[in-house]
Amino acid sequence: MKISVVIPLYNEGALVTRLVEEVCQHVKSIGKPFEIVCVDDGSTDTTFENLRKTTKEIEELKVISLSRNFGLQAAITAGLDHVGGDYVVIMDGDFQDPPELIPALFKKITETKADVVSALRTSRAEKFGKRFYIKIFHKIFRNVSETGQVEQTGNFSMLSRKAVDAVLKFSEQNRYFPGIRNFIGFRHEFVEYDRPDRSEGSAKMNRKKLFALAADAVYSFSKWPIKACLYLGLLGVVVFFLAIIYTLVSKFTGLAPFGWSSTFLAISFFGSVQLTFLGLIGEYIFRIYKEVQKRPIYIVKKIFEADKEEKENKSSKKQ
Repeated sequence: MKISVVIPLYNEGALVTRLVEEVCQHVKSIGKPFEIVCVDDGSTDTTFENLRKTTKEIEELKVISLSRNFGLQAAITAGLDHVGGDYVVIMDGDFQDPPELIPALFKKITETKADVVSALRTSRAEKFGKRFYIKIFHKIFRNVSETGQVEQTGNFSMLSRKAVDAVLKFSEQNRYFPGIRNFIGFRHEFVEYDRPDRSEGSAKMNRKKLFALAADAVYSFSKWPIKACLYLGLLGVVVFFLAIIYTLVSKFTGLAPFGWSSTFLAISFFGSVQLTFLGLIGEYIFRIYKEVQKRPIYIVKKIFEADKEEKENKSSKKQ
């Protein structure tokens, strides 16, 4: 039995060495063979250099360097494509997913015979604004998604090999890993924890990226946007028929006809409905266009492993 840990990283040079060391320490306490796969998502700081140095001390570490920044979801996919463990942990690289929780995830998944164990956040220590936006998103997504999304669960989880193989069957460009994880089904258990704030460094998921990720999640796993337009269109039809009735009544009863204000409001209402429809259709067409292009989700620049590097050095010396 082998355990793999996937850690996507972007400009985390200040803490990546300590993170890998702590992950190694806690996974080693389980007493099973393991590997740590760090995906450098096009970092522009010292992340990759620090990871290479760490491979000299931790032989279980594998470093995958992507050719540029493809985003968190693509980096997770790259890590899953390059792991060989029977159980795979996915965690963020900012210490907000505590490494000490990994043994608890492994204990839960082996005792319950589940295929997925997610870390459930009972509290969050981030700033109020971020907590507020995330809470609103989770509530909306839980109600509109078709996957039975669980509130306050992110990427931090452990999957069996069967669940990982199921996740890797998804090839879409606009990916939302928690949604895919719920979509595959299988038995799903949870381990509760208190999510801390970042100890150092700055958050890489700014407000713009969070909103973009939320939009991808809703568009990919919900019919709600289309239904909202349908209901809005039906509302427009109702308003239109009411306007017809009012016009007929006013004509036969001698009431004053519509003035410019009512005409202006009617035109504005139907114009805004049409623009909303066009904007929504544009969002879907854009996503369809990205899928039709069939571009790679990520591109690997280099894979670095300590044992392979040593073998290459020995063979070059012999030559």
